Amino acid sequence: MDIGLCTFPTDASMRFPDLAVAAEERGFESIWVAEHSHIPASRRTPFPAGGELPRMYYGAMDPFVTLASAASVTRTLKLATGVCLLIQRDPIQTAKQVASLDQLSQGRFLFGIGGGWNAEEMENHGTRFDKRFRILRERVEAMKAIWSEEQAAYHGEFVDFDPIFAWPKPVQKPHPPIHVGGAFPGAVKRAIRYGDGWIPVGDPQGALARMPALRKMAEEAGRDPASIEVSIYYCPPDRDLLARLRDGGIARAIFAVPSEPREKVLPILDQYRKAMQQLG
Repeated sequence: MDIGLCTFPTDASMRFPDLAVAAEERGFESIWVAEHSHIPASRRTPFPAGGELPRMYYGAMDPFVTLASAASVTRTLKLATGVCLLIQRDPIQTAKQVASLDQLSQGRFLFGIGGGWNAEEMENHGTRFDKRFRILRERVEAMKAIWSEEQAAYHGEFVDFDPIFAWPKPVQKPHPPIHVGGAFPGAVKRAIRYGDGWIPVGDPQGALARMPALRKMAEEAGRDPASIEVSIYYCPPDRDLLARLRDGGIARAIFAVPSEPREKVLPILDQYRKAMQQLG
């Protein structure tokens, strides 16, 4: 089982290129960055975790700019969005950003995507909350065509364009792995339909218990269950829990890194490295 890190890069955080180097030096497999283009001042939509929305949500840097800064100073660390709010993005432009980042990192990009939870944020981008998952599917399908075809076209309800030329193409073929974030069973169904992985957030025990159901759902859909990686986001660095996850077929555990300065972050990375080494 691989061990990764996740964070909200902000202007108050440890510089992201330095964080990426520190992660690679300590042997972590990947680093995942969150995305929020903005936070509407109305705050009508409640924070899913309850309570006040943490400050880091207001200041999240652009994920592709952030990850590109890390691509130039690392060599083995995988670079991932966790998650990209594709429902708030133009699919043609985002397809180019993904392919460019995959080129710059020489095939180290993991494309984590999700439908999001903040209805007002989506509305500011012209996306209706009740249609977000249909929009997500169409944008993924359109981007796959752009990545794999010389002249790509797509005609759907929400995405519609005639044949286009678009380069570069990604290094990874047919495209970087697509990891779908969200709750069971909806996100698992979406991962099986058009993804390569599922990212349950903050529920390692629940995800582990649902592995048999995931395998059955994949088989019924004609997918090899092994082709759907499960990555636990915000996983506690608990040795016994990590061992159970590993033995239960979880592909990746992802530890949270706070949006704090270097002097606070590096000791946390060292603690995480010990947990990773104890796992063996």
